[in-house]
Parts: sequence; C-alpha cells; structure tokens
Amino acid sequence: MKWVTRKNANVDRIACPWLIKRFVDPQAEFLYVGRDEVMQVAQTQGALPYDVADVELGHVDGRCSFESILVKYELTDPALQLLGRIVHGADISDDISIEPEAAGLRAIAHGFASLHGEADQEKLLLETPMYDALYAWCQNRIQP
Repeated sequence: MKWVTRKNANVDRIACPWLIKRFVDPQAEFLYVGRDEVMQVAQTQGALPYDVADVELGHVDGRCSFESILVKYELTDPALQLLGRIVHGADISDDISIEPEAAGLRAIAHGFASLHGEADQEKLLLETPMYDALYAWCQNRIQP
C-alpha cells in the first residue's frame, strides 16, 4: 500500500512510517509531497494520507497522527502506547512534558531535519533504527 504525507518530515511524519512498516504494512511505500498535493496524490496513487488536516490518520481528538494509527489499527501493545505518548510530546510543543523522553526525541528529530532538510526518504532510513531502539526502551520501561 502507498501512504502519502507532507514533505519536509519531522517527528510524526517519520515516526508514523516506522509504526506502519513494523506493525501495519511491512511492504508500505511512503510518498512525501507538497502540502497542497497530498489529497490529489492520495487519489491518483491510491495512497492513504496521514498527518495532514481533516484525515482519519491525522491530528484528531487531541491525538497526534502516530496515536491515530494506534487507534485505527487497534495496536494496544503497552510499549507502543508509551511510544505514542513520547511521539505526541515530541510533536506537539504544548505537550512536551507528557513523557520525559519527548524532549530528547524532539531534539534528535529536529536535528535530523536540520541535517537532511527535505530528503525525507533518507531521514526515514536513518531514523528507523532510532525508533527501533526507542521501542526497545519502551518495552524495558514498562516491564515490572
């Protein structure tokens, strides 16, 4: 399946593809396009839009897009739920203190964005191991 969002990805638009590839659609293909092109590309390419206004997999009911994907695909793993809160805090400035790791994730994600600009596929490739490691951290953190 193809998925489409806005180019110049940062926290949520990199975290979502990680989540999708790991837990929803291992064969997913991600398209990054201009803000005004997302819905047109979604229609012409048969792609699912995410992290844009007025879509199911966007910021809905106080959730970030990562959390909306957790809800839609019924991903209830406690470590993924914790990771969702971290991504939420990193992505939504007003909620930066929601989890202690959120500020660090925000700094790192913004660092990748500063280094790689609109090279979204490269950022996705480079940041994927970071999300694997953060998920492992979340698994360990929730263990009794």
